Amino acid sequence: MLQGLIVKALSGYYYVQQQADDIASGGDHRQTVQCRGRGILKKKGISPLVGDQVLYSLTENGEGTVEELLPRKTELIRPPVANIEQAVLLFSVKEPDLSLHLLDKFLVHVEDANLEPLICFSKMDLIDPEDTQTLTEVEQARQLYEQIGYKVILTSAEDGSGTATIRAELSNRISMFAGQSGVGKSSLLNAIIPGSTINTSEISMRLGRGRHTTRHVELIELDGGGYVADTPGFSQMNFTQLGVDLEDLGSCFREFNEYSDGCKFRGCTHLHEPGCKVTEALAKGEIAESRYKHYQLFYQEMKDEKRRY
Repeated sequence: MLQGLIVKALSGYYYVQQQADDIASGGDHRQTVQCRGRGILKKKGISPLVGDQVLYSLTENGEGTVEELLPRKTELIRPPVANIEQAVLLFSVKEPDLSLHLLDKFLVHVEDANLEPLICFSKMDLIDPEDTQTLTEVEQARQLYEQIGYKVILTSAEDGSGTATIRAELSNRISMFAGQSGVGKSSLLNAIIPGSTINTSEISMRLGRGRHTTRHVELIELDGGGYVADTPGFSQMNFTQLGVDLEDLGSCFREFNEYSDGCKFRGCTHLHEPGCKVTEALAKGEIAESRYKHYQLFYQEMKDEKRRY
């Protein structure tokens, strides 16, 4: 059997890229084989995902069969993708305006999945140089997330700013691009990956979000090593659908972890308990009010979802 990487899944087929060791001598590129999954996988309730390392065999018609999945390092429910190491969270500063509430929701998902987040503020070219209010808000947001420990890059697919920095961060890793619909994921990917033809769409100003142009997850190979998963855009996220447990929410706020071990009560929710070090840090200005407010909102949202489900 051969070993390969699933780079695309579509209409019941898995497109498996051969490992370098499996390429016939003299080949100048890695072959991608169209495969079906072996029936035993379905009987066992195993569903191959884009990003899975698999063992596969070739059939007489030049296609293949996925025989076995190798152990996964990470797994996401939405989008369905495995073995991602880094999540590039793309949020526009204009059209649509920057939403820190939604950014924090994405960060909870990423932290819960044990991925390393990379925050990118896109469409910087759309800010009028005289719009000091928006420029100040973006700079304050950048400082806030950098102080927490996240890397933040200001980008523009239009003028190319930030693209070289992102390209360096993607090298030799499997990364995922995700963000609210209409923030310019496809445009930025086209700017980062020379020669790519990823679909783009214009923004619907009435709805404030873009049309869903990416219909499936696909790994795009980068020159010099590494892959990028282009994933469907979406404007709403449900914690229950994403598999985040209420008890784990606090640990998904990275700056809380510095204080939570000192809380008086084990399993402290950081909402109303006496002796809570997180709320003490909030009162001292060591935790941003916006982040704590979003934590409160998410906690209530997850409680409501738990009742419904």
